[in-house]
Amino acid sequence: MLMPKRSKYRKTQKGKRRGKAYRGSTLSFGEYGLKAMECGWVSNREIEAARVAINRAVKRGGKLWINIFPDKPLTVKPAETRMGKGKGAPERWVAVVKPGRILFELGGVTPELAFEAMERARHKLSIKSKFVIRTAL
Repeated sequence: MLMPKRSKYRKTQKGKRRGKAYRGSTLSFGEYGLKAMECGWVSNREIEAARVAINRAVKRGGKLWINIFPDKPLTVKPAETRMGKGKGAPERWVAVVKPGRILFELGGVTPELAFEAMERARHKLSIKSKFVIRTAL
């Protein structure tokens, strides 16, 4: 699973899920991509499931780039615990995603195969996303 090797702080605040992505909103490496259409948190398990789905769909052909990394810890208090006594322990890691962010990029495959692979990956994610193609300038 994806998670940071080390982080400056063990626990972070929730933060706001709003705004648009200006950085990371264009295809940089591959010809095809999966673009986020809404704000949200994408967990490390979702990223891994989408990666496996894409790799299985392209059958070891082409190259895949993952443009998001889960670097935000989410904490959870144990069930049936009284209020107070501080914040819970880090439970899982998520990547903060804003609309317009390119999540995955794929290159070296046909457009039909890329669309099929990205469709399979879309079903693994908890946010709305769409398939994008690099346009010639």
